[in-house]
Formats: sequence, C-alpha cells, structure tokens
Amino acid sequence: MKQAYLAGSVFTGKEILQRHAVLTDNKIVTGIVEGSAIPSGYEVLEYADCLISPAFIDLQLYGGLGKLFSHSLDIAALEATYAYCLSGGCTHFMITMATNSPENFLKGIEVAGAYMASGKKGLLGIHLEGPYINPVKRGAHIEKFIKRPTRDEVLTFLGNGRGIFKMMTLAPEECEDDIIRLLMDGGVLVSAGHSNASYAEASHAFGLGIPLVTHFFNAMSPLQGRAPGMVGAVYADTKVMSSIICDGVHVDFDSVRLTKKILGDRLFFITDAVTQILEGYYHHVFQGDRYTLPDGTLSGSCMTMMSTLKNAVEKAGISLIEALKMCSTCQASLLKDPVLGKITIGAPADFLLIYRDSLKLKEIIH
Repeated sequence: MKQAYLAGSVFTGKEILQRHAVLTDNKIVTGIVEGSAIPSGYEVLEYADCLISPAFIDLQLYGGLGKLFSHSLDIAALEATYAYCLSGGCTHFMITMATNSPENFLKGIEVAGAYMASGKKGLLGIHLEGPYINPVKRGAHIEKFIKRPTRDEVLTFLGNGRGIFKMMTLAPEECEDDIIRLLMDGGVLVSAGHSNASYAEASHAFGLGIPLVTHFFNAMSPLQGRAPGMVGAVYADTKVMSSIICDGVHVDFDSVRLTKKILGDRLFFITDAVTQILEGYYHHVFQGDRYTLPDGTLSGSCMTMMSTLKNAVEKAGISLIEALKMCSTCQASLLKDPVLGKITIGAPADFLLIYRDSLKLKEIIH
C-alpha cells in the first residue's frame, strides 16, 4: 500500500522541511517530497498540525509498566518495557541491568537473546551497567556485587552475549587497560560511568578509545577548580559523547542547557527509567517525579523519550531540531546504524507524528 504522510514539517534527521510528505510503500520509505508534488497512486494522510520525526532511541532504561527486567528476567518484562518505550515515541531500546550477580547478568543475556531471536521488535541488545564500577560512586547500585573485572569473567560475558551484549558502563580507573580493550574488541560499546576517575585517568581512558560516558554529572567525579575530574575531561575531549537525563531531578535544566552548548552533537538523551518494585535486589519507590530506593537515594527516572523532548525544548531551552537529534540521530550515530535516527529512501518506515504545539505524540508509523 502506497501512503503519503503529509505534515506541517518533516525532520529528516538532518534538517526540517516545511509542508513536506514522507512517501511509503508497504512500510518502506520511497521519498520525501513537497506537499504539492505527491505522485499519483498514493493515499494522502494529512497532519497539518504535526511534525514528522525519526522514531526515538533509548540506550538506558531498566523496565516499564511494573516489570523490572533484572528482577523478572523474562520475555514478559521486555515486552512491557517495549510497550512503555512506545508510549513515549521510542521504537528501539537497550535494556539495562544495574550491578548484579554474574548469574543474573548471564540469565539476562540469555533472555534478551531469546527475545531477539524470536523476531520481537525494539530490542537493540543488553546494557550491563556494572559490576566494574567504583563503589565510591555507586549511587543506587548494590555494593556487594561491585567488583574489579577478571579476564575470564569478561570472556564469559562476551562468549554468551555475542550479538546481544552490546553496551557496558564501567569505571575506567577500576579496570585494567587490556580489559577495556578486550570489551571493545568484542564489539561492546564501552561507556565510562559510576566513576571517580581523575581528569588524567578519564583522559587516558578516552585515549584508549572509550567513546562516551553514562548519565553526565550523575555518579561521576565533578568539575572543580583544582580537580576537573571526568566532567572536565569530557568537556575537553572533542570526540567523547555523553548521555544525560533531562528530568530536572538528576540534572538541573540550566546544567543541561549549558552542557549542550559545550558538547553540541556529542550530547544525547536517555530516560534512565525504572518502574515501581518492592521486591528483589532493587526496590524502586515512586516519588511523583522520580524513583528512589527506600532510603531516599535517587534510583531512576519516570521519564519517556517524549517527555524528555518536551522538557528539553520548554525547560532547558534547547531548539526543537537539536532536541530531536538528541532523542534519535545522536544515538544512531553512536551505534553506527545506517537506518535508525533518520528518514531516508529505502529504509523501513520508523517515524513519529508529533503535535507541534504541545509536543505530544500522536502516532507512530513503523
């Protein structure tokens, strides 16, 4: 079926085009044309009050709709997380497990692999956040599971997680260089985080090839006059990217805006979303605008990617086109994915219809 989605504007992943249509044939993009140049044979679907954008990508969330993946460790939890993602315009996600036992990590890899092998949609892979982090910057992570890596354990994760274990957050100062290289050579996207690294240690890690850091400002050595820390090292390095949580709780909106000015296209959004759960290793208590551990420690957000976009534009003062990039295009670039994060001829239809005035999701085409 040939369909033309005609909107007030279209963000292609590079630019915004006014009064254009995205053409699709059996859910494959066949063109982007001016509204007056839609070919014959296409069913025209008009959304004058909407913006079309590439669908969003979330590289860090832990569950959704009452299912925390690291506790349930089943396909139902991944399905619930995907449904939660879709509610916020996110069609691809990296399921994340916070610091846990090796057995649970391996079980998580197994379940994620079964989900992907079954042909179910959305899951990009698994993001292991820990256990090779600095206990000083553990945040809500469970201290008893924090450890320094061994080559044998890393090889086990890599062997069991081939094509599934896609990302790991670690503290570079807690890992030998050869371990970091082993992970990167194994195809894992290594992110520095939950780290108390000095400026020199962080800079050294980036020199090894670590391409990004996890949730900027949170659980990392701060920028200080006498100790610029990891924050300073990221500001100084022109290649390193970083995720950030735009909820006004994890990071002040003014800090988001200022960091965007410094990092430019190197900064992108994650939700860091968890869900209410009062059993298992991680207890997350909903507090209205955040989740905390029972002792009050901040443990995750209640954001979707769509609410993140709205906050970025309306509260952090980031332009709409830049905020859209931070929800999709930047992540796709980091993943080196040729299809995601853009609307391009020959690619599967994977885009959003967003009300321009309210920045609320109308529909997902995918």
